[in-house]
Amino acid sequence: MRGLLAAFGFLTRIPVPLRVFADPDARVRSLPWYPLVGLVLGLVLLVLAAALAGAPPLLRGMLLLLAWVALTGGMHLDGLADSADAWVGGLGSRERTLAIMKDPACGPMGVLALVLVLGLKFTALASLGGGDWAVLLIAPMLARAAFVAAFLALPYVRTQGLGSRLAEAPRGACLAALGATAVACMLAGGWHGVLTLLAGALVFVLWRRACLARLGGMTGDLCGALGEILETVVLVAWCL
Repeated sequence: MRGLLAAFGFLTRIPVPLRVFADPDARVRSLPWYPLVGLVLGLVLLVLAAALAGAPPLLRGMLLLLAWVALTGGMHLDGLADSADAWVGGLGSRERTLAIMKDPACGPMGVLALVLVLGLKFTALASLGGGDWAVLLIAPMLARAAFVAAFLALPYVRTQGLGSRLAEAPRGACLAALGATAVACMLAGGWHGVLTLLAGALVFVLWRRACLARLGGMTGDLCGALGEILETVVLVAWCL
């Protein structure tokens, strides 16, 4: 149970007992619970979307996006901005890329990445119709399942990063979480769910290849960027 609470405490702004973080193994056991955290976030968004059913589409889209950012604290948006600055400013150098990623300042490429991703999310959310709300469950769940897959498929290159111990998470539980996520996506979205799985898999494969080519692994910022990009792609793919 502490693993689940640690997952909520790390990935959301939902308050959890502070004693959870006193357990050194809670963070390790939290990784398989990440997709469930995404599902709960999706359920909150689904309830909000139902409450806003009669609102103008643009206003509804903006309020949904605001709630989405507020629930997560914008944590992964920070990773997206840092990754964009580092990837462009790093000029292909592993050391320079890692150094820029540690800099808390947000450069022009980070700002551009945030504008594009948030703009696409807003447009997609404003475009959803009454029969499209399943994607609000699928997108956050699939993005957090991608974090699980990332720690199974790539080494973590920082020894002192926030996610450094997640590489020790039980592999069997992580694989079970990924399988459950795939089933949940198909049940929630039918053929649309299958297509979003394929879109998410493509994003993950391209992201993994880029991480290996540049760094030989990944960082927490790159995981955050993966989550934001995958959510955006899933939303846009669903609308298309």
